[in-house]
Amino acid sequence: MSTLRYLERILDGAVVDWVPLGELGELVRGNGLPKSDFTATGVPAIHYGQIYTHYGMSTTSTKSFVAPETAASLKKVNYGDVVITNTSENFEDVATPLVYFGKEQAVTGGHATIFKPGNSLLAMYFAHFTQTPAFESEKRRYAKGTKVIDVSAADIAKILIPIPCPDDPQKSLAIQGEIVRILDSFTELTTELTTELTLRKKQYNHYREQLLTFDKNEVEWKTIGEVFDMRAGKHIKAKDIQSEPDDRHQIRCYGGNGIRGYVQEKSHDGDHLLIGRQGAWCGNVQREKGKFYATEHAVVVTADKGIDVDWAFHMLSFMNLNQYASTSGIPGLAVGNIKKLAIPVPPLREQVRVSAILDKFDTLTTSLAEGLPREIELREKQYAYYRDQLLSFPKPDAEAA
Repeated sequence: MSTLRYLERILDGAVVDWVPLGELGELVRGNGLPKSDFTATGVPAIHYGQIYTHYGMSTTSTKSFVAPETAASLKKVNYGDVVITNTSENFEDVATPLVYFGKEQAVTGGHATIFKPGNSLLAMYFAHFTQTPAFESEKRRYAKGTKVIDVSAADIAKILIPIPCPDDPQKSLAIQGEIVRILDSFTELTTELTTELTLRKKQYNHYREQLLTFDKNEVEWKTIGEVFDMRAGKHIKAKDIQSEPDDRHQIRCYGGNGIRGYVQEKSHDGDHLLIGRQGAWCGNVQREKGKFYATEHAVVVTADKGIDVDWAFHMLSFMNLNQYASTSGIPGLAVGNIKKLAIPVPPLREQVRVSAILDKFDTLTTSLAEGLPREIELREKQYAYYRDQLLSFPKPDAEAA
């Protein structure tokens, strides 16, 4: 059964009304709570800036705490309340909700509004609806500012929310609950995958440190310049770089911060590493096997005989070359200085063994083709599809509204 037909079945002919949020519960504007008030333990506290950087759509615990005497003057957040951001540096993060399911009463501060749902709206139904294009359109009507975007509590109260079967609260909540159940199943899976990715990254970093850390007398040490040939790429006009490849077998073009686009001409072929030499990401290391073009903002690295290029990728990444970038003006790497850095050189057989282990972690944690990031991306797209299908109710026209 298609999602739309399923939605029709759970609605069962029910009317859907679009109701201002302010009529569906109470909105309370927060006050105070600078980060300097945070303590190691105490009363759970939700800072507005953490809602779009730390949390998902709901939480049972808080990242921060405040002393009881500080909490006494702050607005209270109870189980089932929704804390909504009023302010952000971008449009996407303003009016972001966090449903609080903690057993202990929490507090929140300024730049946040507490929404306390009435008996005709489920908090998680509202939270899922805020992810839709319909809510984004509503939010855009009230957003103010340029560098700092603000949507006031008074304006949040005006945003229209679709309520199925408004004349029968029990049936309405049942419909909302079924929609939440379906959408929660997707977000829970994404959360599980994200948690798994975090754990695997920690595991990767642990093994990388163990496998790539050597004592001075344990292996032979050489300078980077002794084991690698390092040359800057070639200049190419911006007009000759396309953002997407066409049908003429174009190849990837690398700049200082990674892939810049696609070009016709190749500058290199074979197994190489590329190091960004200019910009915020200078020092980042990438592998390229095959034909590619490198601009003058990238350093093309060729490994000498006896050096496994995959091991070299992990080793140079581990060395965090960005720390050697200049700090004045545009960050940049002096290739001559990088060549002087000492690097451990274990036997080739050991290099191959280590790179095989670390490659598995690298694929799992970074690959957009077959790793966990790809799986998370697919689940997020799946959630977005079902969310938009299940929450795409007919909206009244401007005159009716």
